[in-house]
Amino acid sequence: MFDMQLPWWEFIVRGAIIYSVLLLMVRISGRRTVGQFRPFDLLVVMLLSESVSNSLSGSDESVSGGLIVAATLIALNTLVAAATARSRKLATLVDGTPILLGRDGQIFHDARRSARITEGDIEQALHEADCTLEDVQYIFLESDGGISILQKKSAEPGKP
Repeated sequence: MFDMQLPWWEFIVRGAIIYSVLLLMVRISGRRTVGQFRPFDLLVVMLLSESVSNSLSGSDESVSGGLIVAATLIALNTLVAAATARSRKLATLVDGTPILLGRDGQIFHDARRSARITEGDIEQALHEADCTLEDVQYIFLESDGGISILQKKSAEPGKP
């Protein structure tokens, strides 16, 4: 149970390589992977996890090997979070920047399509913001995959 088939340091190296590659793949795949999971998105994440499990452990089934890999992944995640909190450039590289999807009641369909956002996603965000497209000043796709709606300021005092 605790007898490892591989040297302890190999688990750390394997964990670091898999973490780095998966971070890059998730970043490239777009914001929808990170932000708003749909059933097929969740399925992809689960299958992705399963597909790299043997790569992480090198077919070692010991408790010690699994704990070393888990500790390595948590440590790397903590380091990336700390580094992105301290460096704006690194945060932009890892997290990306918001994308302008619309302005002044107009949706930028090229930006929407390239970000793989459906019109239904924008309509849902409008409903959640309790406004119509005509009330919109800006629509942003945030780095976390959420859609933010900024409404136009009303010319009449006392109105939102």
